[in-house]
Parts: sequence; C-alpha cells; structure tokens
Amino acid sequence: MSDLRAAAETAVEQCLGLAADETCVVVTDDDRERIGDALYEVASEVSDDTAVLQYPTGDQHGEEPPAPVAAAMKDADVFLAPTTKSLSHTRARGAANDAGARGATLPGITEDVFTTGLDADYETIEAHCEDVLAQVADADEVRVTTPAGTDITFEAGDREWRDDTGIVHDDGDFSNLPAGEVFVSPEDANGTYVVDGTMMPHGKLDDDEALRFEVADGFVTDISDDQVREQVEAASNEVGEDAYNLAELGIGTNVAVTDLVGSVLLDEKAAGTVHIAIGDDAGIGGDTDAPLHLDGIIREPTVFADGEVVDLPAVER
Repeated sequence: MSDLRAAAETAVEQCLGLAADETCVVVTDDDRERIGDALYEVASEVSDDTAVLQYPTGDQHGEEPPAPVAAAMKDADVFLAPTTKSLSHTRARGAANDAGARGATLPGITEDVFTTGLDADYETIEAHCEDVLAQVADADEVRVTTPAGTDITFEAGDREWRDDTGIVHDDGDFSNLPAGEVFVSPEDANGTYVVDGTMMPHGKLDDDEALRFEVADGFVTDISDDQVREQVEAASNEVGEDAYNLAELGIGTNVAVTDLVGSVLLDEKAAGTVHIAIGDDAGIGGDTDAPLHLDGIIREPTVFADGEVVDLPAVER
C-alpha cells in the first residue's frame, strides 16, 4: 500500500481530521479493495475503533448499499466510501450525515486518480476555493468565454454559490474526494459552451475534438455529439425536458491536478478549468431531479463576474 499511503494519509488526517477517540468506517467494494485497504490502514493507526466493510460492486450510480453498510455509516463518527458506483446521492449517505456523521465519498475512484487528486495540500485548495468564491458569490451575472468558442452567461438568481474544499471537520459535513471546486446551480443560462477537455462517455477528448452545446433560458437546446445527445434523450423519455436542464457551473481549484486524465471526478477539479453540467441539480442547490448529471470540462476559460475578470488559480499544463 506504500504507493497509496500518502493519498490515504491526506484523506484521513487532513480532509476528514479523524481523531483517536472517534469511530470510523471505510466502505468499499470488490473492485476498489486496494484503495479501501489503504484508507483502513491509515485510519486504524489513528483510531482503534475503525472498521472496513466490503460488498459486491453495485450495478449503477446511486444504488443503495447493503443494509449493514448503511447502518455502519450512520453509526460512525467518520465514514470514507471509495466505491465503483457512487454513494453520493443515496439515502444511506444522506441518513449518515443527518445523524451527525461526517464523511466523504470517492465515486468511481481509481488508483491514479486517488494518488493525483489526494496527494495534495488541501489547506491550499481551501484557500483557493475561498478566493474564487469571494469573487463570484455576489455577482448578478457570470460569463464564461474560451478560445474554442464558449460564450455563455449564467444568472444564479436566489441560489447560492457553494464550495467543495475537501476539508470535512464538522458534524454532518460531506464532500466528494478528490475535491476542489466552487459551483452553483444557476437559475438561468444562455449562450454556447464548447467542451474540449473531458466528458463521458468519451473520457478525455483529443486535441482536435470538441463538443458543442447551445443553451437558452436555462435548457440545453442543441447537442453536437451523437453519444451525449442519446444519453440525454434517453433520460428525457423518463423526466421530459428536465433532462436538458443546465444544472451546474463549476470552477476547478485543485492545483495538484496538473493534467487532465479522462476522469470527470478528477478533471472537473483541475485548477483553472470550468465545468458545465446537464441534468440533475437537486443535490447542489437546484430543484431538478433527473436521472443523469453530465459534466463537461472546458479548458482555458476566462470568467467574468459582472464584467470583471475573475482571478482563477492556475497551473502549467
């Protein structure tokens, strides 16, 4: 586990702040056993009251874990959940936080993403989050442009900008790890955005690839890519136009991510990038419940808050 240890130490000690007198449970599945074991090894050195629970890999994101896993998360002071399929939007995760447990999910985590995104200084990432949040939080209008053709304007309205710093130290706190972003579910959006970084199902796009999206009155009205369009159309058969909801504008602040690797979980946190999502926003301050949340990462953005250029954290890429 030596290759995963530094990242595990960051997660347990810096991000979650586990104390010797606290209980901790690590929840993992059959395909993420090494990461689960690395977290357990570090956590058990901090607290004797630590357990690891492993269960068969789930079939889909948002699927509830087995009942004993849900009970353990709810009863612990701290939980960490490196799993193949996301537990972030499950009732088990919500009930655990409601009961006062603080924790982090690591959905779809791989060993490369774990070491890249978590072998980092999260106090620095927190400072970058606070700086960006201060610049955008009170803006009536935020505009994003890029050399690839993005020119889109967002209005947050009454919805609050939020940050995901990765620092989870208070009862009931929750984060995805790796962390590092400032985000909002806007009430309105209009314009064009061009994804030239990472987007599922493609992963990291080639240098000559770009996916174009047209947006009007807060809904995506045209999608250039057949595979993305088919995903949204399939969801619309279930929930109608809510599948086309412009769900999120996010700004990455994780300065440890120096290269996009094709993982949305990691790449959307890359400092100096922007991500825009389609679909569900109920868990991030919006009111749309849809069976998809498709993030697209955008390179080299310029962000304006009420006409003023936002100073973004950046790294050389």
